[in-house]
Amino acid sequence: MEKLRIVFMGTPEFAVGILDTIIKNHYEVVGVITAADKPAGRGQKLKYSAVKEYALANNLRLLQPTNLKDETFLAELQSLNANLQVVVAFRMLPEIVWRMPKLGTFNLHASLLPNYRGAAPINWAIINGETKTGVTTFFIDDKIDTGAMILSKETMIGPEESAGVLHDRLMALGSEAVTETLTLIESGNVTTTIQVDNADIKTAYKLNKDNCKVDWHKSAAEIHNLIRGLSPYPAAWCFFKDNGEEWNVKLHEARVIPETHTLVVGQIITTKKEIKVAVKDGFIQILSLQFPGKKKMAAHELLNGVTFSERAQAE
Repeated sequence: MEKLRIVFMGTPEFAVGILDTIIKNHYEVVGVITAADKPAGRGQKLKYSAVKEYALANNLRLLQPTNLKDETFLAELQSLNANLQVVVAFRMLPEIVWRMPKLGTFNLHASLLPNYRGAAPINWAIINGETKTGVTTFFIDDKIDTGAMILSKETMIGPEESAGVLHDRLMALGSEAVTETLTLIESGNVTTTIQVDNADIKTAYKLNKDNCKVDWHKSAAEIHNLIRGLSPYPAAWCFFKDNGEEWNVKLHEARVIPETHTLVVGQIITTKKEIKVAVKDGFIQILSLQFPGKKKMAAHELLNGVTFSERAQAE
């Protein structure tokens, strides 16, 4: 059995949950690599990554390279004398980095590989209406999320579950998977399974303004999946148009009302407490949303100050 000396690489809150589990299981983390600080907000103040915040709070050795091939960084990384690197939600590594430790570099990915390789696996699993997802650990190679798999863990996706709720559940499941993977590597009992490509593999594309926009001509189920799959961030969006005005609206929570009607697709129907949008096979009831310059609010809260006409339309 070889004692592990771990370098951890990650950036967002999801990675913090995994790093915290590694620390609490008394593994030696000799260094943490995270993204460089970036200006954010109206004041453009430098913002620390979630992993940096954690590393500073726990007195961990921290490196923030802008260039992973920089000779100074590579020398610093080598000097940490790690025999294993663990990567969670970071960036693509050059071969000189992932080949550096004796025991290799493994990644935790929030999907059941080979499905949903890419930047947003949690979101796309829900957007595509999957009922099952999970996490996978694998040894990194020269492509994105294609390396030899070590182990995976499955979980069901609830019919109303949002990406935010699933994110937190997968962070806990991922912590279990990483702990088990570390045990296998430390004991020398790790075995791997090569990923097999096929034409049916689904991809977790990077989210952008276009693929986050609601198409009201799709089915109620597809629209509902998009909204919950992008909640709370970055949020599905659309335009609300009424009386010559137009608002770019974020949609956070919704539910499907299957009902036959003869209304135009996209027509907005309101009562004192409810907002519904007509779709081809029923209605999407908007439960919470966010208007430009406003905070997220429940539909009934918005309707206390906003009135829609019978001609209001979602596009």
